[in-house]
Order: sequence, then structure tokens, then C-alpha cells
Amino acid sequence: MARAGRSLSQSLPVAALVLAVALCAEARRTCAIGVNWGTQLSHQLPASTVVRLLQDNGFDRVKLFDAEDTILGALKGSGIQVMVGIPNDLLADLAAGGKAADNWVAKNVSGHVRDGVDIRYVAVGNEPFLETFNGTYLNTTFPAMQNIQAALVKAGLADKVKVTVPLNADVYQSPTGKPSDGNFRADIHGLMLTIVQFLASTGAPFVTNVYPFISLYADPNFPLDYAFFQGSSSPVVDGGVTYQNTFDASHDTLVAALRRNGFGNVSVVVGEVGWPTDGDANANLDYARRFNQGFLTHIASGQGTPLRPGPVDAYLFSLIDEDRKSIQPGNFERHWGIFYYDGTPKYPLSLAGGNGSTLKPARGVKYLDKKWCVLKPSANLADEKVGDSVSYACGLADCTSLGYKTSCAGLDAKGNVSYAYNIYYQTMDQDDRACDFNGLATTTSVDPSTGTCRFIVEIDVGAAAPRSAMGVATGWAAAVLAAFVLSVLL
Repeated sequence: MARAGRSLSQSLPVAALVLAVALCAEARRTCAIGVNWGTQLSHQLPASTVVRLLQDNGFDRVKLFDAEDTILGALKGSGIQVMVGIPNDLLADLAAGGKAADNWVAKNVSGHVRDGVDIRYVAVGNEPFLETFNGTYLNTTFPAMQNIQAALVKAGLADKVKVTVPLNADVYQSPTGKPSDGNFRADIHGLMLTIVQFLASTGAPFVTNVYPFISLYADPNFPLDYAFFQGSSSPVVDGGVTYQNTFDASHDTLVAALRRNGFGNVSVVVGEVGWPTDGDANANLDYARRFNQGFLTHIASGQGTPLRPGPVDAYLFSLIDEDRKSIQPGNFERHWGIFYYDGTPKYPLSLAGGNGSTLKPARGVKYLDKKWCVLKPSANLADEKVGDSVSYACGLADCTSLGYKTSCAGLDAKGNVSYAYNIYYQTMDQDDRACDFNGLATTTSVDPSTGTCRFIVEIDVGAAAPRSAMGVATGWAAAVLAAFVLSVLL
């Protein structure tokens, strides 16, 4: 993920905003909002349930990170446009020869298109030029794109399905901080021009991922109000243009980079944009609602950005929280969803930019029994087995809601232990053996949730999740999580 005035509902007449939304509805292909559907969960909702969730909430486009048959099958005949992704670990094989690309397209595109899946894009890789990848994918991304394009041509799908690559906003930058001085990163400048030329020649969009939250996360001095859409005390003045929010500034830095290099007509799609709700002091429900609603209202106006007026094509990140995502970038990584793990909306959000209904929950969700695993009241916190058990639980389940200024920061020492026990117990499908911890734990039918801290009951997926895949917070990450809980105990 990219880790780069007053709200319109207040500053525009209501009638004008309603008109903008109506115009957006008429130009649905370019205005309607999409969403990223990730699948790194220990317990996934059925694909058919998620597709119905998308339809119920008016999403007409979805971006996938892999080509999963079950998901693509569920999208058949749904009317939802699809961007299907190719993971970075497949790039080398696809770059090596055309046969691998032919086979991939035949299996993951051609067959599904024939079955009625509306695939519009193939995203070759995901942010492959991140500086943290140390150049791993620099030599394979573009050849893989070329081979996928050739395979689509052979399959007779090149006019319908476009090849692109979602890129982190760190592939472009401005030496002065002014968007108009934007250009592509010096170390990959030539490669970027090659890719942009390819996009221009095939009519494919430049896909960029923009994350104002990451700017705030990386720099404690970043002006908080500049991340939102309600005006800023620290705007960026660029000639005759004043940028009041970092999204517009980042977007236009890319537009300027395209113009500077002779590709001003290449369209731009925002592949990922959003705000997490937990795992960090600035990741909370209030900020997430404020950012996402501000963004949706901003694009519903149809005004676009100063350098690219008009509709903005964007995919929110993301649909549902993912408790198996890597937390190396930060504990917030598992909390980007606008829905919780079970398809319950986290906060009121109007996709129509402040007009119309707010998010609707997933229908027909089945849960495990209403019981929780907690620390026994008689347990002694000084028992060294308590610390060991917490470390074990947080190494195999998601404890990222425990921490400084997180949703469960208000728990006392026993509450922290109980949270760790319960999240492990639920992850293990309420297996009786998962609520023992050397006799320190017990089950209860009384919901231990308190304040903003939710003790979940996991969804029923019909069978136990694979134990071998439960290492969701291994290594240093698990140690950090467990260390926090232990510090509270001490």
C-alpha cells in the first residue's frame, strides 16, 4: 500500500451536491465507487455472501489481489466489474515466457469471461516497485505485463480486458513538494516511461495507491487536518492553486509527472485509498469515517482535482478486515475494512457522498456459539504461565487491537489476558482445548466486551480453519504484541 476547504456537504448548496451525485449516476462507469476485496482472513465469509454485500451497498466494481475460482465464480452475472490481480511471486514465471501467460489467461480470464464474469482489468503485480522490495521485481514486472497482453490478444480479449499494474505513490515525487513539479522517481524513471508508454498504447489506466494515513503514520509532524477534506491550516500553495488536502496533492503530483513526460492524456485510477480503524493512535473509527466520507463526498461532486478536473475513478481500501495480513508495516494493516470481519459496518458511510443510505450489513451470516474464553477470576497474574500463554495466543491469533490508543487500550491487566485468550479461542473455532491455557482460562456466556473493545464471536465457516495457517503474527510481530500485554501485567 502507498504509504504516501470545508467539507463539500457544508460548502456547496444541497441542490448542487444532489445534482452532482445524479450526474455521477449517469456516468456510472467513471464515477461509481469500487472497493478492494482482500482474502487474508482466518475465517472468510462465503464468496456469495460477499457478492451480495457488494450489491446491497451499490459497489459496481471490485479489485481482487488474486484469481480465486470461488470468488470469480460468485461474481458471475453479478454486474460487478472486476480487476483481477496477479501476485508478485508469479511475475518471474510470467516474464520468462509466453506459455505461462497464455495458461494464466486461459485459466483465470478467458473461462470466467465466457461464464459471465465482467473482467475489465488484469493487475500485473501489486506495488512491485516499492523501495522496500529492493528492486526484486524491477526486471520482471514489465515483461510479465507484455506477456499477459500478448496472451489477451491471442484470446481475443485485448479490447475488453486491459493490462495495468497498481503502483505505490512512491513511484512519483516532487523535489519541491509542489504537485506541479512532480516527476517519476529517478532510479526507475526510464522503466516508468516504458510502462506508461505501454499503458498509453493499449488504452489502459495508470493505477496508483494513495494513503494519506501513511504520511501521518510516518511523520508525527504531518499536519493532521491536511489528511482530510475540510480545509487545512497548512495548505500547499502551488502557483495559483492551493491544495487543502494531501489526496489532491498526491494525485496531481502524478498528473504532473505524466504531463512532464508527454503522457498527459493517460487516465488515472486510484487503486487503493482509505483509512484504518485500529492498531495505531491515529487509526480509529472517527478518523476513518471522517476521511472516507470526506473522500466520497469529494469525488461525488465531480470536480476532480486541480490538474485533472472531472470524475475520479477509485477503489476504497478495503472491504473487510483481514486478520492474517502481515503487520510488518504496522498493526493497523489488519484494520482497513469499512466492514468488520463478519460484514458488519464499522460506522455510517454514504457511498453517494453524503446522500442516500449508509452501509448495509452482510445478510445470513452464521456465527459460532455465543461464548467467550477469559482468564479465570482466581488466576494469579504473577504466575509466569500467564505471560507464556499470552505470548502463545498472540503468536497464533490477532492481538493488534491491544496497544497504545487502540480500541482495547482501556482494558486492565486481566482484560488484556482475556482478550488474548478469546481471540485465540475464536480463531480455533471455539475448540474446547483452545480455552485451557494450563488451567488459567474458562469459558463464559457473558460478553466481556467493554467500551470500544469488542470481544468477538467468530463466524461459522463449517469446519475448523487450518491450524498450519494460523501463524498470523509470527516472529518479531508476535513478540511486540505479547510484550505489550506483558508490560501491562507488570
